[in-house]
Amino acid sequence: MAMIEVAGLAKVYETPGETVRVLEGLELEVGAGEAVAIIGPSGSGKTTLLNLLGTLDRPSDGSIRIAGHDVAGYAAAAASRFRNRSLGFVFQQHHLLPQLNVLENVLVPRLAGTWEEAAADTERRARDLLLKVGLAPRLEHLPWQLSGGEKLRVGVARALVNRPSLLLADEPTGLLDPTATERVADLLLQLNREEGVTMIVVTHNTALARKIGRTFELLHGKLKEVTR
Repeated sequence: MAMIEVAGLAKVYETPGETVRVLEGLELEVGAGEAVAIIGPSGSGKTTLLNLLGTLDRPSDGSIRIAGHDVAGYAAAAASRFRNRSLGFVFQQHHLLPQLNVLENVLVPRLAGTWEEAAADTERRARDLLLKVGLAPRLEHLPWQLSGGEKLRVGVARALVNRPSLLLADEPTGLLDPTATERVADLLLQLNREEGVTMIVVTHNTALARKIGRTFELLHGKLKEVTR
């Protein structure tokens, strides 16, 4: 069963005196529970593609279906509800709130839109996720008391607290050393298996891409699967 079905996707930016075509006729299909890496040079459109898949931006043309939902034409309110209920995001810069401790940061998605699960159930899941990512002893720590790798793991737990069907990670190991990168790659793949979440990781790190497995390269606005 396909979790992501992208057809004829295009993204064009109009600037004074210039038309910039970032994506052009892009095609992608990803199965439910699959882990995929997308590589490519800076400026090739990787983050643009991730923003489109995450309903943070709208395409100029083409279709995007995620878990059976035609999301390309969602209005802002519908896109926000879909993100809150079905998607998880992991960012390179973590974006943890400095005044909140680790557990509170993981619970932040509850503040956005309607949340059907009881607060006590969400907190139990947050604690379970923090145990999975190795941060059970850090629940009361503030972000400044954490290492870069620990902050990223908080971000991963936060991305999964809403039980998303799709996890989108944008350069998740870009600020980490090789040892921490290896650990995070193992963690993402472990959670991919245990949580059954479909995962798209955008990265410059070819070692991370190899670890994830199925890899596409984004060049000239299109994706090409990398054969091994």
